[in-house]
Parts: sequence; structure tokens; C-alpha cells
Amino acid sequence: MNAVVPAVTLADIEAAAGRLKGQAVETPLIESPALNARLGLRVLIKPETLQRVGAFKFRGAYNRLVQLDADQRTRGVVAFSSGNHAQGVALAAKLLGIPAVIVMPDDAPAVKVEATKGYGADVRFYNRLTGKTREQIAAEIAAERGAVVVPAFDDPHIVAGQGTVGLEMVRQAQALGATLDAAIAPISGGGLLAGMATAIKALSPQTAIVGVEPAAFDDTLQSLQKGQRVTIRPQGRSYCDALESPFPGEITFPVMLRTVADVATVTDAEVAEAMRYAFSTLKLVVEPGGAAGLAALLAGKVKAFGPTVGLVLSGGNVDPEFFGRVIRGEA
Repeated sequence: MNAVVPAVTLADIEAAAGRLKGQAVETPLIESPALNARLGLRVLIKPETLQRVGAFKFRGAYNRLVQLDADQRTRGVVAFSSGNHAQGVALAAKLLGIPAVIVMPDDAPAVKVEATKGYGADVRFYNRLTGKTREQIAAEIAAERGAVVVPAFDDPHIVAGQGTVGLEMVRQAQALGATLDAAIAPISGGGLLAGMATAIKALSPQTAIVGVEPAAFDDTLQSLQKGQRVTIRPQGRSYCDALESPFPGEITFPVMLRTVADVATVTDAEVAEAMRYAFSTLKLVVEPGGAAGLAALLAGKVKAFGPTVGLVLSGGNVDPEFFGRVIRGEA
């Protein structure tokens, strides 16, 4: 990469935490004796399913939008997302009085579409397989309106906002008298993992950072193996609609290259099993992408870095009909 990539620092994440205070939920760090016993580990769970909009994405969206100036707020914002970033931007825009247009795939989960509309955003649909890309559509709308495009992950303010998950995790673990040997989170474009890694490595350098992505969307794993960003061309879909980015971000990849110790990949079957386990044992509703880290742990796909593990359940916005099929063992 020849371009100068903006670096995100611990100070940026601390500043984001200040902006989010009173707006985002400081989700708890919880543990399940049953899960600990099954894995032979102490797993400290960060349930971002309990975050506003039901996913960590609100953190980055609000941190980005709250820094817009008065003129930018008047002209509005445009985002593209299959759901959680869409909801995060829509709610942040509503709270700040900013017009928002969200470009969403026409096969996005209905629960995510309705929630995005419910926050007052103007939703524009596109087809993933034909016509213009979501980036092209968003760019055209932004040019027409003079609006600011808010990327899902490739923006330093977004990364800093997501990094507050890691900031909270380390400090909450310390309050419990625990030191994290590893911290696990799902990967799409890498905004969450890169932000978390920046905060965690600054505060707890010995903690291993582990990412998890769908087996059919292993762009980050391939990129880390080659030492450069790789774009994949998947032949199908994943249950993890939130993790279907075909490439890691330009901003996020250098951070992951420096900090990530391992990337595990999970199948749809393993994700479905993790969703069932979260529901039946943890008593949590977790969407497929949000359950990726748990899936990797349950399937024995995470290397042994030590006995204490931090795990992010990144979102809980799952289509009710699909969730029912998963719980019944039909998916």
C-alpha cells in the first residue's frame, strides 16, 4: 500500500469513549459456569447484543457522526450496510438530528431493515448480484446531496468507536482480577477487531488477539497469510450476513497485520450450533455473525493462548423466522 493510512491510537479510543458516555451502553462482562466447564477455560463474555441497536456498530457510528460540523449535519450522511451499521448510523443520525440515507441489499434480514426505517432513515435497496455496487450508489447519493459517506469500517473515527469495546473489556476484566490471555471477536472488514486490538494491546500487551470469520469469507486470513490485502470472490452466501465483506479495510488491515495472533474460520453448521448454545445455555439471542467467536471456541478452533479468554458476542439482530429454524435444528 502506497497511501498514508491514518493511525488510530489509544488516545483516539479514549476520546471516543468520552463522546459515547451517556449515549452507548457500557455492556457488562459476564461469564457462564456451564461454558467455562465445557471448555476448561474462563470465558469473559462481552454481550454487545445488549448495545443500542443490538450491536457494537452504534459505537463507531455515533463517534463518527457527533464530530460532523454544522454544515455537514445539515447536508446529511449516507451509509451502506446489510443491517447493523445501517441501524447504528440511523440511530446516531436520529439522536443528532442529521438526515440519513442507508443503502441496503434487498435480501437484508427484514428485522434489520425495519429497525433502520424505524430510526427514521431513508432506506434505498440494491441487488448484491446485479447492477451498481452499494459503494457506487452511496457515492452518487452523496454527490447529489453533498452528504458525507459513513463507511462501515474503513474510517478512523469508526475504528476508534469500535475500539471502546476493547477498552471496556480490559478494564472490566481487571476489575474482576483477571488478565486476558486472548480476546476473540468476529471479522468483517476489521473495524471491530482493529479497534479492539489497538486498545487491548496498549493496555494489556500480552493478550493475544484472535479474529473469526466465515469459512467462505476468509479474506482476512488469506490477507494475513500473504501480508497484503486480498479480495476474494465468494461463490455463495454465509449465515453470517454481517461478515460477508470480500476484503479487509485499508485502514484496518495494517493494524490487524501487526496485532492479530490468529484467525479461525467457522462453518454455517458451527455458527448455528453456537446460536443454539447461546440461546439454551447463555440465555442470549445472538445473530449468526455475532456468534462466530463462540462457534470457534465450541468447535475447538481457537489456539490455546491461556486459561482466560475475552469473547465478544457482537450482535443480536437475527430474523425471527431464521432464528426459529436454527433453534429447532432445521438450519
